[in-house]
Amino acid sequence: MWGCHLRGDDDVQCGMPTEAGASDEAGEEGAACSAWDNSRCEGTVYCQARCPRAYDDEGRPYIVRSLEDDDADALLEMYDAMDGEMTTLGLPPRTRERCERWLDGLAENGLNFVADVDGQIVGHVAAAPADDRNPELVVFLHPDYRGRGIGTELLKQLVAHVDERGADSLRLTVASGNRRAIHVYDNLGFDVADRLRKELAMTLDLDGELARRVKQPPAQRSSTE
Repeated sequence: MWGCHLRGDDDVQCGMPTEAGASDEAGEEGAACSAWDNSRCEGTVYCQARCPRAYDDEGRPYIVRSLEDDDADALLEMYDAMDGEMTTLGLPPRTRERCERWLDGLAENGLNFVADVDGQIVGHVAAAPADDRNPELVVFLHPDYRGRGIGTELLKQLVAHVDERGADSLRLTVASGNRRAIHVYDNLGFDVADRLRKELAMTLDLDGELARRVKQPPAQRSSTE
């Protein structure tokens, strides 16, 4: 369902699925794009809310895609790799059985995306309830893939898709001592809505600049985006 229109004369052909007739309708000036370097992509009417292709901070490519039914085991494996020190506010649940039930609930009631590196799920972001005007988000990464910018990209993907669905805001709760996460949320534009003894409630207004910016085609983004 993706198609890309590149700046310049050398259109490239894409290995990602395209809707029937998409390439034909794009004509000589447009094509679906398979190259990982999407920096010249100006987007098409077939594009989703945000380009699914990305590079981590080490220059390695990955995609962000919707969670699928047959991802259950691979997603659970990612959470199995996390130790107790990586839990925050009781999530993810520490036992495998409880974690599986929690993930099943998110899959059923939430909007879920995963970061996929060569077929391995290394990150997961979700907003629930999916049809709520102000859903609450969670985001977690495989321990081997932290600190590479993947979590930030997952959040931008979620913002783009939730805004596309007509939500008003995104909410989250974070441990007050989790300075790294708070720094990421603050940089993205989340505001502190409430301060509790051990946690912060934060909110992102989707009428703000971030929701517009994250949906820009790659060619229109700034170098920091």
